[in-house]
Amino acid sequence: MEKKIKAIATILGISIIALIAVIVFKYNKLNDNTVPNSPTPAVTDTSTPEPSATVTPVVSESPTPTPDAGTEPGNNLVIRTDYEAFKPNESGDIPIVMFHRFIEAYEPNTEKEYTTTFAEFEALLQTLYDQGYRLISMRDFIDCNISVPAGTMPMVFTFDDGTAGQFNLIRENGVLKVNPKSAVGIMIEFNKKYPDFGLKGIFYVNMDIGDNTFKGEGTLRERFEILEDLGFEIGTHTWGHVDYHKITTAEAVQESIGKNQEKAEEILPGLRFYSFALPFGHRPKNESLWTYLKEGTYNGINYNHESIMAVGAEPSVPSISKKYNSSYVRRIRAQGRVPVDCDLTWWLPKMTPARMFVSDGDPTTIVVPKDKRDKIDESKLNGKTLIEY
Repeated sequence: MEKKIKAIATILGISIIALIAVIVFKYNKLNDNTVPNSPTPAVTDTSTPEPSATVTPVVSESPTPTPDAGTEPGNNLVIRTDYEAFKPNESGDIPIVMFHRFIEAYEPNTEKEYTTTFAEFEALLQTLYDQGYRLISMRDFIDCNISVPAGTMPMVFTFDDGTAGQFNLIRENGVLKVNPKSAVGIMIEFNKKYPDFGLKGIFYVNMDIGDNTFKGEGTLRERFEILEDLGFEIGTHTWGHVDYHKITTAEAVQESIGKNQEKAEEILPGLRFYSFALPFGHRPKNESLWTYLKEGTYNGINYNHESIMAVGAEPSVPSISKKYNSSYVRRIRAQGRVPVDCDLTWWLPKMTPARMFVSDGDPTTIVVPKDKRDKIDESKLNGKTLIEY
């Protein structure tokens, strides 16, 4: 009996010693992984290398949303670098669509080519979105600052004449609001469903028609301010909707443009037109007068246009193209009551991804297939990195 008690005591003693050894080991292990008062690593400055003329792409497996510091807060860029998979081509064409009148419904005497119903416009937005188009501003078109999602195609909306169907205000409970029965009202609602489509466009106005510009509630200044606050732009369309085929002097050209600028600044101080839409798409027959379409002076008012818009009749090359001519930028008219050759409906099936500007999603790069590189005017890159694949 005594021997059994001693054996049990020996076993218990060994077990206790083993348990203590395990506890000591665990404690030392924990201390080995803890560094008291470890300093925070110092941040070192890293210089940004100058972009080379051509960069070899690094392939990503999927689109990468990236915070976009260059656009509205909260927006994300969708950038891809798996170029062979989705074939970006930032040397391709960009459609600039031209709209005029918008109405509720056609009537027998409705103008045939330059009128769109609200229902047609709403359906068009859906078609364009589904086909991969996304809106950019005229400013971004000129700068080739394209930040639409990777794999989509940029498009510019332009509106001539400042008609009420394009944009007007109504008053509800004493508050000015955009009329939902207007092109802008329809775009606002569409943007709520598809915010990545964009809420952009430029309106070319004739200041001589005064309060009839975007006719509706509010003052003309309030209309301009609300339009700009929404992210839209305002351009010039001459004082008097001038037919330049009938203009023969430099003074007359400068008056038609300078007077429009003068009145615009009177209505909204600081409003400077940087883009000009030619009425009827006409330029003076005397080519020596064309320089005054771009810049000139009237009554002490200077003007300078970075883009001059034609009427037709095809997509534009991008501003970084060797073929780009800022003094005569092509547009495509929206389909009217009667379809015509070279309107948007005619063009849509022809505007294939192989022809059009397909974005990589990154506004700081210009990505092109190797066989398209010679289309790019590298002097226009303005700090952007040219990538070929």
